Amino acid sequence: MKWNHFKSKLLLKYTLSYISIFLIPLVILTIIIYHNAVDTLRSEIEQTNVNQLTQAKTVIDDRMKELQDIAFRIAYDEQLTRYWTHHPYYSRESIGALVKYKATSSIIDELFLFFRGDDSIYSSQGSENLDVFTGRYKFNTWNKTDMIRDLNNVQFPTIRPAEQVVQGTKIPNSMLAYLVPIAPNNTPAHGTVMYLIHESNLTGLIDSILSDYHGMTYIFDNYGQVLAANYKGEIITDQEVSALFALEPGTHSISLNQEPHSVVSVKSDAGWTYVTAMPSNQFFSRIVHIRTFIILVFSFMVVMGTFLAIMLARRQYHPISDLMEFIRLKNDPDTSSTTNELEWIKKTLHDYSQRVDLQEPYARNHILLMLLKYGHTGDFPSEFTDKLGIRFNRSHYFVMIMGWEMHAFPIVDNDNAVQITIMQLMNDVELSELSAYAYGVELPQADQLALIVGFDAEIGHEGSLNNRMEPIIEKLQGMVTEHTGVAPAIGIGNRYSYPEQLNQSYIEASTALEASMLHGQGSSTFFNALSGSSAQDASFWVPKDVLLKLVQSLKQGSYDVAVQMVSTALNNLKAEMPSVPLLRCICFDILNTMLKTASELGIHHVVNQLPRITSYDSLEDLEKKLTGLAAEICAHVEAKSETEESSLMDEIVAYIDANFSNYDLSLGTISSQFTISSSYFSRSFKEKIGMNFTQYIWQKRMDEVIRLLLHTTDPLKDIITRVGYLDTPNFIRKFKKETGYTPGQYRKMHRPNGSPDSPEDDDEECIG
Repeated sequence: MKWNHFKSKLLLKYTLSYISIFLIPLVILTIIIYHNAVDTLRSEIEQTNVNQLTQAKTVIDDRMKELQDIAFRIAYDEQLTRYWTHHPYYSRESIGALVKYKATSSIIDELFLFFRGDDSIYSSQGSENLDVFTGRYKFNTWNKTDMIRDLNNVQFPTIRPAEQVVQGTKIPNSMLAYLVPIAPNNTPAHGTVMYLIHESNLTGLIDSILSDYHGMTYIFDNYGQVLAANYKGEIITDQEVSALFALEPGTHSISLNQEPHSVVSVKSDAGWTYVTAMPSNQFFSRIVHIRTFIILVFSFMVVMGTFLAIMLARRQYHPISDLMEFIRLKNDPDTSSTTNELEWIKKTLHDYSQRVDLQEPYARNHILLMLLKYGHTGDFPSEFTDKLGIRFNRSHYFVMIMGWEMHAFPIVDNDNAVQITIMQLMNDVELSELSAYAYGVELPQADQLALIVGFDAEIGHEGSLNNRMEPIIEKLQGMVTEHTGVAPAIGIGNRYSYPEQLNQSYIEASTALEASMLHGQGSSTFFNALSGSSAQDASFWVPKDVLLKLVQSLKQGSYDVAVQMVSTALNNLKAEMPSVPLLRCICFDILNTMLKTASELGIHHVVNQLPRITSYDSLEDLEKKLTGLAAEICAHVEAKSETEESSLMDEIVAYIDANFSNYDLSLGTISSQFTISSSYFSRSFKEKIGMNFTQYIWQKRMDEVIRLLLHTTDPLKDIITRVGYLDTPNFIRKFKKETGYTPGQYRKMHRPNGSPDSPEDDDEECIG
C-alpha cells in the first residue's frame, strides 16, 4: 500500500499505534489459549493412544495364548500321536488334523509338529525331512543344527525374534518362530510344536487397532529383544531401541534420531513390552482444526480491532480527505481506474477468490493435456496460463513420454507413493545448464507420464538439434531413476518450433513409447528412428513416419493430427505424380491403414462405407472422404473413452459401496485396484459424485451406522467396528458433531415406543 499517499502522515502513525495497542495483548492471549488447547488435545490423543495400544496388547496376548491352547490340544489329540503320524495309513488323518489346527488361528503362517529324536517333521504340507529348513524355509541366523537342538531340548514356550526367512524362490519374509513343548499328563516333553508367524501379522494387528496412527511400533520380550517391529521408514540406533524398552508404562516425550517423538509404552502380564513412537510433527498435523479455529477467531478480532483503531484515528483526526489513498495498492497500474475504496476491496477480494478457488495443479495439468491432445489450450487466455507458471519462451519444443511396466515398483507402494513422487519431481524442472526446462503432464494411465520439454538452440546449429536433445533426455531419465530406483522406458517425439505443434510431437512420442516398451525398462526410442531411411520410404511413396503418426492419432482420437497426416500423405503423392494404377494402389494403402486401425479399435461398421470411399474422381475428393473417415473414427474413440471413464467410475462407486466397511479402504488402494493414477481418480470421482472420496466414505458409514442403530439392538461398539471404524471414541465425537447427538442418544430418540434398550446404549462405556 502507498502509505505515503495519506494527506496526514501523523494519521498513519496514530492508526498504527492504536492497532499495536490492540494487537499486543491479543497476540499474547491467543498464544496462551492456543497452547492450552494444544496441550489438552495432546493429552487426549496420547490417552487414546494408550488405550488403543492396551487394546492391541490384549489382542496379541490372546492370540499367543491361543497358540499355547492349540499346542495343548495337539498334545492330547490321538490322531497326532507318534503312532498315528508314523502309520502309513493313518498319517493322512494326522496331516488333516494339523491343517485344521492351523486354520484355527489367523496369525499362523505354518505349523510344525516334531517328535523328539525323529529325523522328520510334520506340517500342514505333510511329512517332511528336516532339510525343509534348508530348502523351503531357510532362516537367516538360525541354522539347521541349532534348530534341531532347540526342537529336541526346549522345556518351556520360547519365541525367537523376527528374522528374514527365505521361502523357496519367493521374496524373503520377516518371521517369528514360536516353540511350545508338548507333554501330556505332566509327562516329560516328547515333542515340540513350532509356529511360523509373519512379523506383519503382529504389527498389522497393532496398526489396525491404532487406525490413523503413523509411527514406529515395537514388541519386546522379557529380556529387551525386539520380537517384531514396524519402522515406517524411520531408522534409530540400538541404544535408542534399548531406551524405548527401559521406559516405564505410560506416555513419554523423548528425542529419537535427533527428532522429538511422543512415545507410549505398555506391558503385558506375560512380560512383553509394547511401544509406539510418533514424531511430534505428525502430532501437530492432527490439531489443524484447533489452529484453524483460533486463526479464524484471531483474524476476526484483528479485523474488528483494526476497524476500531481506524475509527478512533478518524475521530481523532478529522477529516481524512480520501480513504482511497489509504488502501491503494502500491505501484498497481490499475489503481488509477479505482474510484473508491469499496471498488478496490471488491477487486482485491475477487482476485483473492480466484487464487483460492483455483485448483492450480488440476488446471495446470488440464491445460497442458489440452495442448498435447489438440495443439491449443482452448479458451484460456495467456494471463491465466501465466498465473499457473506455464510459459513457452524457448526456440524448440518436443514431447517425451515415460512409461513403466506394471508392478515395476516395489510391492510396498500400495498407495501410489512412487507415482506421486515422480509427478512432484517432474512437475516443473529447470535445466539451466542445458538451457532447457520441462513441464510434467499426468496422463490418465497410472504407468505413464508426459513431459513437455523446451530448449534453446543457437542460430546456425539446427543440424545438431538431436545432439542437444539427447543430454536433456538422459538428465530427466536419470532424475527419475535416482528417485525411484526404476528406469522408465521413454518415447520421444520430433522437435517443433511452436507449442501449437506439440500435439504432433505427443502422437509421435506415444508411437515411440510403444516401440520402446518392447525393449524393456530403461530404453529410449526416437520417433524419427522408427520411420527408416529415405530409400525405404521412397519405395512406398508415403513416408513411414506419416503412416505411424496417422495410426497413433486415430488411436488417440486426435482429429487434427489425423487430418494433417492424410493431407501430408496425399500432398506427397501430388508432388511425386505417379502413374494412375500406382496412385490407386498407394491410396488403397492409406485407406487400408485407416481401416485396419479402426478394426483394432473395434470400429467395424466403417467397412460398410468402403464402396463410397473408393469411388473418387480426384485426390481432392479422396482427401475429403478420408478426412471424413478419420473424423468418424476419432469421434468414436472420444465417445468410447468418455463411456469407459463413466463406466469405470460407476464400477469404482459400486466397489466402494460394497466395501466401504473395510478399514483399509483408501484412495491409494482403489487406484492400485483399478490401475489409474490417484489424482486422476480423485478428480474424476469428485466430478461424478459431487464430493470427494473421504466425504463419500464417511457419509456411507454414517448412513450404515444410523440404519443399524434404528433397526438392530446390536451394541454400539459392534456397529461402529462393523462399518470400518476401530477408534470408537473418535467416531462418537464425529457422529455427535454431525448430528448433534451421540449414537446412544440418537438410538433412544428414534426408537419406537416399547422397544427394549440395547445392552450397550451407554456412550460413556464405549468411550471409556
